[in-house]
Amino acid sequence: MSGDHERTAALARAVRLREQGRAGPARERLMELAERYPEDAEIAYQTAWAHDVLGLEHEAVPFYERALGGAGLSVEDRHGAFLGLGSTHRVLGSYGEAVRTLRHGLEEFPHDPALHAFLAMALYNEGEGREAVRLLLKTLAVTSSDRRVRDYRQAIEHYADDLDGVPQTNAEPPEKS
Repeated sequence: MSGDHERTAALARAVRLREQGRAGPARERLMELAERYPEDAEIAYQTAWAHDVLGLEHEAVPFYERALGGAGLSVEDRHGAFLGLGSTHRVLGSYGEAVRTLRHGLEEFPHDPALHAFLAMALYNEGEGREAVRLLLKTLAVTSSDRRVRDYRQAIEHYADDLDGVPQTNAEPPEKS
């Protein structure tokens, strides 16, 4: 078995274990693969994911970082790595890191609603509630399939940018007699 074929088959087996709900054995195999192929971004991503599934967020971070720093991830996996790392930083209470990671992900995937949602949560955690609400409203307006939201999309987007705005009218209220 050639080295590349062996790597691919071993990775597929480990991923299958995780997909079957056997994250512990998957993690063990992925750790062996990550040691054998330390520059492999796909293995690093799958290893990070296995750690996250097991609630081992601290251990997942360096694997997500390795995955994003390397080459060879599919577009879908790169997106997943940004989302995973940003979410993991947030869970760990590293809100600033979460915001930076998710914003970096949005540079590559600017219209992704999941990245926007996780960024909104991290912004909220950073005390940026106004920006979080603005972001969520804009994401809702763009992504909702609800008829009523679609009917009011323009108004929702407008008010998202001016949450404290009060419409001005030309008429003065009548004076009380």
